[in-house]
Amino acid sequence: MLKYVDRRGTSCSKWDALKDQFGEDGLLAMWVADMDFDTAEPIKKALHDYVENVPFGYYEMPQSWKDAFIEWEEKYHGYKVKDEWICFAPGIVSAFYWTVAKFTKPGDAIILLAPIYYPMMNSAKLQDRKLVMCDMIRTGNTYEVDFEKFEKDIEENDVKIFIMSSPHNPGGKIYTKEELIKLMEICKKHGVLVISDEIHQDFEFNGHKHIPTATLGDYDDMLITMASVSKTFSLATGQNSFVIIPNEEMRASYKDYLKVVHGYDGNAFGYIAAEAAMREGRPWFEEVKAQIWENYCYVKETLEKETKVVVQDLQGTYLLWLDFGAYCKTAEETKELLQGKCKLALDYGNWFGRGGDDFAQFGRMNLATSLENVKEACDRIIKAVK
Repeated sequence: MLKYVDRRGTSCSKWDALKDQFGEDGLLAMWVADMDFDTAEPIKKALHDYVENVPFGYYEMPQSWKDAFIEWEEKYHGYKVKDEWICFAPGIVSAFYWTVAKFTKPGDAIILLAPIYYPMMNSAKLQDRKLVMCDMIRTGNTYEVDFEKFEKDIEENDVKIFIMSSPHNPGGKIYTKEELIKLMEICKKHGVLVISDEIHQDFEFNGHKHIPTATLGDYDDMLITMASVSKTFSLATGQNSFVIIPNEEMRASYKDYLKVVHGYDGNAFGYIAAEAAMREGRPWFEEVKAQIWENYCYVKETLEKETKVVVQDLQGTYLLWLDFGAYCKTAEETKELLQGKCKLALDYGNWFGRGGDDFAQFGRMNLATSLENVKEACDRIIKAVK
């Protein structure tokens, strides 16, 4: 049975770093994307066996870890990954920075579909690349791609890399086959390298099905796929991610760069935890998905009945995009509502845009927690707006 864990006082970034991120403690933490659930038993058992029986010396990437990932991708996503394509990164964010550093030069343009996960923007801005933000079109309770603008932005800025979040973070959107193909064909036409971040691939809801970008056509020479079970099983501390590079020349370049930054080694605990999760953790994950969906349904029904907050459709991820536009327009007003009045720690909408008041009316709520926390958050929002 799924168990909620109070993580306060455990050096947990989500709960114990509130003052660093929000300037005050004591907020109800529903921001950064990790979970408040007890670790799956197969993971704990595998780590316990290792701790009990093996000295903590140097450790090499296990073949069994790669095999487990290959099996997981084919079984659950229909993506047949070849062993030699798999490269390592401690985390997807690190991989953004490394691929941008290796495959572009200062001044080159990187395009993103906004709103977007802010470390993607930082990987361009902090490395002196030109950041091109192509706003998506909000239609009803989801987003659509403005393909005409996307291609125009690529042409006008001589874009070198498109970094894509699929499923989309923060919008919770799962792209359709047609949308993905259209994006890839535009990039292929203009010689743009695509980085497809699919870390949330396992979170699929309400009949929506994640489609790995790599399965849709002849894109091996222009595509790098990034994935991890760190979101699926809340294993971020394991520092363990997959970078899939089918093109031999690009793969060799990436591995050469890893030597420069000394980033090719993972830790034993991350490998062991990830492999155990993929081999035996699926029942636990299905419980997690059920809890997230229950939480989403409660938020949607409650806030749309009691307030004018617009709740975005949750197709993928466990991150819910909330529109507080009926109550606030600026970043300052949104902070006063969510943090000042509600005492909630949500990711602010303007973090996912150009700054200032870009997407300022939105907040991103993490649903991977107890229903009790979700109810408390909704009660605080309702009380504040009324």
